[in-house]
Amino acid sequence: MKKKALVVDDNENNLLLEKDLLEVAGFEVFTAKDCRSGIAMARKEKPDIIVMDMRLPDMRGSEAAAILRRDLETSDIPIVFVTASVLAEGREEIGAVPNSGFIGKPINTRTFAKEIGQFIGQGLPKANAKTRTG
Repeated sequence: MKKKALVVDDNENNLLLEKDLLEVAGFEVFTAKDCRSGIAMARKEKPDIIVMDMRLPDMRGSEAAAILRRDLETSDIPIVFVTASVLAEGREEIGAVPNSGFIGKPINTRTFAKEIGQFIGQGLPKANAKTRTG
């Protein structure tokens, strides 16, 4: 059975690139362009992982993650933030989200899907479980 991934990003190019990379790696991929749609999609599809931009038009990715963590049906889904905000402030914000991690932008197209796959079932700690910079 295919693993399911939800990609939430308001940048059409990033959304399509991440979707394509994950589909080529064998994921079934759902997409959303804002947090509210992403939250609804996560509740409906129950993905194995959520890949989310941090800066979205309707709210911060960390705010959406907090909503998902309060919902029993989505509370354990790993969330990987794909963001250019890898400075201490951004890492602190991501680190406050249980079962999350991040991958820095620009992503490495050769390793992106494998990095995402490594987050599934890993039981990510409260702090950033895996980082990639540069």
